[in-house]
Amino acid sequence: MPPVNGYSHAVAAAGTVVAVSGQVPLDEEGRVVGEGDVAAQVRQVFRNLRVALRAAGAELEDVVKLTVFLTDMADLPAFRQARDEFLDPQRLPASSLVQVAGLVHPAFRAEIDALAVISGAPAAS
Repeated sequence: MPPVNGYSHAVAAAGTVVAVSGQVPLDEEGRVVGEGDVAAQVRQVFRNLRVALRAAGAELEDVVKLTVFLTDMADLPAFRQARDEFLDPQRLPASSLVQVAGLVHPAFRAEIDALAVISGAPAAS
């Protein structure tokens, strides 16, 4: 396998799977966070992911797969920097990143969905 930059090729895990729908940069009152600032939006998305995961009995550390949607690939460095504030850069989940023409709200620049596994420590490779 070729070297990776910011993800794991595969993550093996055993336990209960938690699927989290795509999270967007809305706060708890439904207001857009960080309009025009992708790093602020990604931070809000990860805060939302954390809340959704905890509601299902999981944590961000239990995430084994992320699917990231960005409206501009130029935002990739800012995405990675913000992501690494929430996830251990030495133990990143398997990931897919897709550039999209737009998201459900024109101010959104990022959306992320996740799969987590509760119980059993995932082994990244």
